[in-house]
Amino acid sequence: MDIGKQWRHIIDSVPDGIIIVDERGTFVAANQTAQLITGYTEKELKGQSCRILNCTGCQIVGKGKGKNWCGLFSEGIIREKKCVITNRRNRTIPIVKNATVLFNEENKIVGAIETLKDISENINYKNELASIKRMYQIDDGFHGIIGRTHVMQSLYEHIESVASLDTPVMILGESGTGKEMVAKALHETGNRASKPFIKVNCAALSENILESELFGHVKGAYTGAETDRIGRFEAAHKGTLFLDEIGDIPLSVQVKLLRVLEEKMIQRVGTNKSIPIDVRIITATNKNLEKLIEEGVFREDLFFRINVFPLTCPPLRRRKDDITLIIQHFISLHAEKTGKNILGLTPKAMRLMVAYPWPGNIRELRNSVEYAFVLARGKSIDSEHLPEKITNFNPLEAKPLKIAGQEGVVKVGLSEKEKLLNALQQADGNQTQAGKILGVSRITVWKRIKKHGIQLK
Repeated sequence: MDIGKQWRHIIDSVPDGIIIVDERGTFVAANQTAQLITGYTEKELKGQSCRILNCTGCQIVGKGKGKNWCGLFSEGIIREKKCVITNRRNRTIPIVKNATVLFNEENKIVGAIETLKDISENINYKNELASIKRMYQIDDGFHGIIGRTHVMQSLYEHIESVASLDTPVMILGESGTGKEMVAKALHETGNRASKPFIKVNCAALSENILESELFGHVKGAYTGAETDRIGRFEAAHKGTLFLDEIGDIPLSVQVKLLRVLEEKMIQRVGTNKSIPIDVRIITATNKNLEKLIEEGVFREDLFFRINVFPLTCPPLRRRKDDITLIIQHFISLHAEKTGKNILGLTPKAMRLMVAYPWPGNIRELRNSVEYAFVLARGKSIDSEHLPEKITNFNPLEAKPLKIAGQEGVVKVGLSEKEKLLNALQQADGNQTQAGKILGVSRITVWKRIKKHGIQLK
């Protein structure tokens, strides 16, 4: 095949604009996409100087040809340069330009080929997304934690209150509520922010491996210990050690952990040498440790040592008013990651998302948005893009969900009035407490009482 005879079809099939100029910057050819971007036909461009596009990325010298014409002929190549050109209608078009100099057999400059990628749509999308963020007052939240409800504001206040102290903090909450993010916020807000933040997932390691992981080991301590290795306590020296799933630590390791917390000294596995450590301890669990103490699988003295200042991450069903904010936050993240120009959910899809009880909390919500991103093709996520468990959810069939640490329950799928009555009954008429149960402010509770004509005794 003679490719030379096919070059016109080849360049016209390319989705980016392609222009070719001679050594004096005069247009020689332009593919169809370049004609669409510039607004000029190829016939109009041929013979014209490339100056007519007024490209902000060009360094025009204009004193001859080749290197005396523009900077490109001196540089030889341009990669991914963001520029702005002016089209035939005198409108500015943002582009990304690549360019390469062309040489003849005698290695003399004969021209250049440039590719132009119109990024107007991407910029317009980012502007639309920024407008939506301003409309909903969306930002990056409190150290990445998204939420404006009363229960979340209270959590932020408690984090700020204890962050600057070395007081041991235990973070409680169901799976997927963001306990690790709270731990990071405590670290980033405190005096140890510039030092290491080390996480250990206690549930993912066996008893022997966990001990070595926490305290380190010396060479020959056990089969496979071929070199000395520091543990997570030493790695977190002067910083923060986050022990996730603390309720899964075996009793034998609990004893050693308690001794380390009391003495502030560790011993690597295989040696009696003590090493001083200075770490701030943060723990997290989704289990009821007091029940585990009664069952004899968690030490009460360790519990009192680590549970000095407990913080609770509320489940998503207790802060329904935050769901739209969190969804929009995840949309922004996935849009940047995937390059898809998705702006939000349709009203129907949003209603389904808000009505769903989210037993997996933030983690489940994030996964659902990612699932929808895979299926969505336009600028909106609709109901058919959502997981079936969300679209098939029937509020009337929903079972009451128990809240850890509370005697009452929040009933999923009830009307606003029924939810309000349920919360007021649990709170014995206390509007502030009812607001905490519902994840809204006391003022919102008062407004809903008036709205539904509820008479408090």
